[in-house]
Order: sequence, then C-alpha cells, then structure tokens
Amino acid sequence: MTPTAQPRRLTSTIIIALAFSVPAWAKSPLASGSGGAVATISAPASQAALAILNKGGNAVDAAVAAAAALGVTDPFSCGVGGGGFMVIYLARENRVITLDHRETAPAAFQSSAFAPGGKAMDYDTAIASGMAVGVPGTVRGWHDALERYGTMSFKQVLAPAIKVAQDGFRINDNFVALVKENEKKFAMFPATAAQYLKDGKPLPAGTLLRNPDLAKTYRLLAQGGVKAFYSGKLARAIVDTVNQPPVAAGATARAGRMALADLANYEARWRQPVRSSYRGYELVGMPLPSSGGVAIAQALNILEGFDLASMPRAKAEHLYLEAARLAFADRNAYLADPEFVEAPVQGLLSKEYAARRRELIDPTRARHHAEAGDPYPYQQDPSVPLRPAASGKARLLSESAHTTHLAVSDQDGNIVAYTFTIESWGGSGITVPGYGFILNNEMTDFDFSGPHPNVPEAGKRPRSSMSPTIAFRNGKPAFTIGSPGGSTIITTVLQTIVNHIDFGMPMPQALDAPRISERNGLATSIEPGFAGSAQARALEGFGQRWDASVEEIGAANAIVFNPDGTVTAVSEGKRHGVGSALVQKRGH
Repeated sequence: MTPTAQPRRLTSTIIIALAFSVPAWAKSPLASGSGGAVATISAPASQAALAILNKGGNAVDAAVAAAAALGVTDPFSCGVGGGGFMVIYLARENRVITLDHRETAPAAFQSSAFAPGGKAMDYDTAIASGMAVGVPGTVRGWHDALERYGTMSFKQVLAPAIKVAQDGFRINDNFVALVKENEKKFAMFPATAAQYLKDGKPLPAGTLLRNPDLAKTYRLLAQGGVKAFYSGKLARAIVDTVNQPPVAAGATARAGRMALADLANYEARWRQPVRSSYRGYELVGMPLPSSGGVAIAQALNILEGFDLASMPRAKAEHLYLEAARLAFADRNAYLADPEFVEAPVQGLLSKEYAARRRELIDPTRARHHAEAGDPYPYQQDPSVPLRPAASGKARLLSESAHTTHLAVSDQDGNIVAYTFTIESWGGSGITVPGYGFILNNEMTDFDFSGPHPNVPEAGKRPRSSMSPTIAFRNGKPAFTIGSPGGSTIITTVLQTIVNHIDFGMPMPQALDAPRISERNGLATSIEPGFAGSAQARALEGFGQRWDASVEEIGAANAIVFNPDGTVTAVSEGKRHGVGSALVQKRGH
C-alpha cells in the first residue's frame, strides 16, 4: 500500500555542527513540558533525539538519531544488523503511515532450514549461526523515513551516535547482566568477544565502553548514504560473515546462504496502519507482518464488552488474561507476511467476531488453552476466500523477548513510535569484523516446521509482535505506547492500555504496574516478585496459573499528549535499568 504521491517534507532548516553531551541529570523516566519529547531506555539515545529537535529537526529526524545511539548503548537489542517497524503521524496532514523494514529471508533460504530431515533443531543452536541471519532492513528504513518525511541527512542525524561510539559510554549493571547471559554465545565469535568480554567474562559496571568500529560504520553511512550499507565493502563483509561465520577455536556455527543480491534488492514497505476503536479512542498500529496491531485490536474488541472499570480489579485482570489468550490463539493460527499469506484480517478485527469470541470466556474460571476461532464468516474481503490448511502448534517461545522501542514527538505535533530489533539478546552473537555491529537472528522468528502460515520461505518476512501504537481521542493524539519483549510486546501494550483507559492509571503508573502476559500457553508469564503477592493470589482464585520462570517483561516507552497542549514523556521507572524521558525547554 505505497502512497501514490510523494508527500512534501514537513519543514526545512539549515543545520550546523552538533555539539553533544550526556549530563548526569538526563536519566529520568518522566518529563513534562510544551516542546518536543522523547522516551527511550537510554540516556544517550534520548539526548541524541533532543539534540536533533533543538537543532530544528522533526520527529522523524530525531527518531533516527535516537535509534542510531541505541545501536551503540543497547547493541544487544537493536542496531543496523536488524530491522523494525515505524509508525509515523504527520500532524499537518492528520495522517498516519507505517514503515515496515523487517528483515527478509535470503533468496537461497529453504523452508526446511531449521528442520533438517523433518525434525526441528535445537533453538539455541539455530540462533548462534549464519543461517539465522535475515537480510537487515534497519538502514534502508532509516533512509526511506528521512528521505520521505525527514528534514536532515544521514550525516546530521548520525552525528550524536558517532560521538557516543567514538568517545564511549559507561556501562551499567543491566548491560553487564546481558553480557553475562550471553557469555557462551559471545565467546564463540572473536569480534564479539573482543568488544564485550575480557578473559571470557563481562566487563565490570562503570567501564567506559567505546566502539570505534561502529563509529566507522556510521561514518560510512554519513558519507555514502544507504548504498554504503547495501553494496560495496560493507555489504561484502556482511555476506562473508553470514556465509562463513568467523568462530573461535573449537566452536562451530552453521553457515548461512546470503548473497550480495539479497542486500542490493532489499526493499522497505510503506503500509497502511491497522485501525481499531476502544471506549472512545482510535488506536492506530502496525499491520502485518507484525501481528501486534491486529492482536491488540482483537483483544480490546473482546474486552470492550465488559465494564472493566466497575469490576473488582482481580476479575477485570482475569478477563484481560482470557481475552489475550483468545487473541493469541487466532494470531498463532492465521497471521504472517501478507505478501505470502492471505490472512483474514478484516474478520479478526470485526466487532461481531469479537462478540462471538467473548462468549467463550468464563468470568469465573481460566480456560488455560484456547483453540483458534473462525473469522472467515466476518471477512468482507473477497480476496481471502479460503481457510488455510490446519496448522501445527506454534512454539510459544519462538520469538525472543529482546528488542527496543522509542517514542518521539516534535513541536509541530508529528509523532514517531518506533520498535526495532536484532531479535534475541545479542542477536546471532555474530559481529561483522571491523564494523562493530551484531547481526540479527531473525530467521528463528519463523515457525521451524509446518504446515503453518509463518513457515520459512525465500524472501519472506518472519511474523513479528512489535506493536508501536498511537492512540487518538476526538481526532487528536492522546498517547503513544510501545515496548520490546518478543510476543510479550502484545500483552505489554495491551495491559498498559487497559491500565490507562479502564483503570484510570496515569501513564507512569500504567507502565510501572506488574506485568502478566498470557499468550495461550500452559501458564502465564510473570515478573519477579509477582508470585505470592495479593494480586497473584486473587487471580489464582480464578484458576490462573503462573510460569515457574520469571523475568522482567518489556521496557516500554510512551508519550502522553495532555489536554492543555503539554506533553509528558514516560519511560520505565524500574525495568531495564530505568529509562530516559526528556522534553524540550521553551525557546527551542
């Protein structure tokens, strides 16, 4: 759904050289004011966005600047070796458009790659390999966003990130914990080990970490633009690294089959967003191949039939879990890359279909597992006439929980909600030697075996759960929300919306509340400290059950557009080392 006309740029300006610094006071998860705003998980990234806004850049320029800085400070969750989804609100045109720059399977990729002989291979073995690497889309996405809707060049927006990569930043306890979690994988690949390990162990918190190789990569993009990534020496280095992963003595990693043509032919996609309504709000999210927009809309459509605000909290949260369970049953059965699968999106978004699904919920008792429904009778689009073949059960943990999300708005009212990733913590673990960035393992987001809409195919984009969302009320932006977390992204965004709209929580409290994630598994995922709490015991009264393994769920970022014209940027108050929210001061 590419726009037929080239839209005009949002504004124009002359940019002078950037001065960039990260003051100690920058790391605050909450900020309010009347200018542009940014919320990320990283102080240098938020400062990068603010620097661009202060130089006259718009929200798109600032979002790319923040994303580039996140590639330095949060290299295990995102970077130029991956891909993502961007939702852009154009204030002057009162229009939302989405940019899909998800990774694609190389042309030589085979559907049986992860199931040789019909048996699915070990997941960890699949991740740490060249065959797990999809064709990266991040740089193409940044270029297309800047070219169509930005006002600045790569050279201008990458300047803050180049400085952070060159001068370094102090790593925190969270960074160290992520390295420790990936010691074994990182040790397999010498370039990764050299950057993040010392004598096989994580660097201590407080270490000043520089990445001159990544600074070099960003300078190549600043000088040569998008072509510098998808052709030439850098493209050759990516292909060679994928096809012959450089490993440490005694280590082995399966080779990929990527060609220079895969990089040269990569295209991002401009797509029309998913639109839905909930209690007077219009919610605008990401379409396929992200399943997030559809699944969140369906779950909210189911919940809309219950007066959650008038119920005891435990009963309302029980209904939230059951609605998520039903939405995930359908998500797992039907959704995948729209260029390969005719998914019944209209049926899944139908309020009438939601009413039928709602009838399956027992208000007093958990279901524990839901079967997929039949949205086809509610499908008005005649181009989707057939039901797919029966699908096998999707692996609940087939999508790792590690990504990053950022939110930016500018003084003109433009908004960017952007989620991008390299998939697992540390992606494939493979750093491109001499270029300082880790390659994704996005191919493991496919279901390893079928029949299933999300099985691997050459050129296909694996299904995602990334859910950058913008909410409107009375035609004006109300808030934007998004999170990392693999398949828990959907429940994090869904639960935050319910907390904010139904329970009346201010956005900081809605973000900080304990997260419970039901994805139609045998047990619901919970965070540390939740088990045994009064909230948990109350839900156990409805038969809800908890997964024995616990970890933080998501690291959300939001911006609230207040009725008085001010904005409030909100990041995590406790998760992932606490986030960074900034708002421009008057005069910029």
